[in-house]
Amino acid sequence: MTAFWGATVVQVAAVAFDVKVLKQASKVSLMPLLLSWARTQQAPPLLQAALLASAAGDLLLEADLLLAGMAAFGAAHACYLAVFLSKPGPRSWRVVAAYGALWAALVALLSAGLGAERVPVTAYALLLTATAITSRWHNPRSGLGGTLFLISDVLIALRLAGRDFPFRGALVMSTYATGQYLLASGVSSPSRPHSPKS
Repeated sequence: MTAFWGATVVQVAAVAFDVKVLKQASKVSLMPLLLSWARTQQAPPLLQAALLASAAGDLLLEADLLLAGMAAFGAAHACYLAVFLSKPGPRSWRVVAAYGALWAALVALLSAGLGAERVPVTAYALLLTATAITSRWHNPRSGLGGTLFLISDVLIALRLAGRDFPFRGALVMSTYATGQYLLASGVSSPSRPHSPKS
């Protein structure tokens, strides 16, 4: 965990100050470090697969292979969905309605600027939103992780749609790393009681 959070701090600082070598080295180390920790916590195989697919996605995006990177992260979200849907617990349809409305609003807002990437981004966003919903059903910790992962990728979509702003990249990586940690630890940590209002 110390190595993971150290790499996260380096990554966010390197992105903020555009230090290319540190950006690349720290980014590709994040998910392998988190996976290493998850293995010590006897994390379910599908959770480990989600982190492995995320590591592949990070590598592909660093190589400017956007569609391949989205496919890898899509596989990660499919694994997360399988993990969260396999756990019993209350499933609030208010959560579905809230995140569904957010997904529709974001697609409507950003689709005009996405061009040829509109369809794959929309499909990926649906998987991402499903992870946010089912992680919230699982427990509040995982739910916060799913929300942060969603925020991280919305910030990436803003750039793809031509709506960039200063320090967006640092915000992307801080929410991404924290979100992945919360998703992983929400599953790997000892079971917590489900909130009746989740």
